[in-house]
Amino acid sequence: MPASSRSDVHAAAATPARPRLFFALWPGPALAATLADWAAQAQAACGGRAMRLDTLHLTLAFLGAVDAERAAALAAATARQRAEPGSFSLDRYGTFARQGIVWAGPTLVPPALQRTHDALWNWLEPLGFARPPQAFKPHVTLLRRAPRLDCAPDAPPPVQWQYRRYVLVQSSPQNGVAHYRVLARSAG
Repeated sequence: MPASSRSDVHAAAATPARPRLFFALWPGPALAATLADWAAQAQAACGGRAMRLDTLHLTLAFLGAVDAERAAALAAATARQRAEPGSFSLDRYGTFARQGIVWAGPTLVPPALQRTHDALWNWLEPLGFARPPQAFKPHVTLLRRAPRLDCAPDAPPPVQWQYRRYVLVQSSPQNGVAHYRVLARSAG
């Protein structure tokens, strides 16, 4: 390998990864504790890595890596956005096999939650963010890297999630673990 290539590789390795941003519904303490209990039950049945209590959320829009200037502008604008209040029932487990993920979510997507998701993307698309092609599937990731996915426990007792706003979150990797920081909250 030429010397210049070697130094480029080392420089790239020394450069910290750009933080990634996403919009999410963030549970209150009681709901987060319930979801952490569900994660522990699912982990006992399926293995894998349970999500930490402080990372449990329902993603509305994943934006990916965003530079600091654009992130600051987005955070300022988020505080002026209104979320349609609503509620939904988390009442089932599901899996994403390819990623080894076990999640909790609603059986049906409530209309108010779908409208919140759609309104958020209708605001983000003109700002240059690309809406994903797949349908919105609201869920809270409970486990990652689960080796067994045909093992989810029986459906949990339904729990209501009431929301009035969403948050803009920064995800920064630190020692192989994602750390989340809320940058802004929508108007409520």
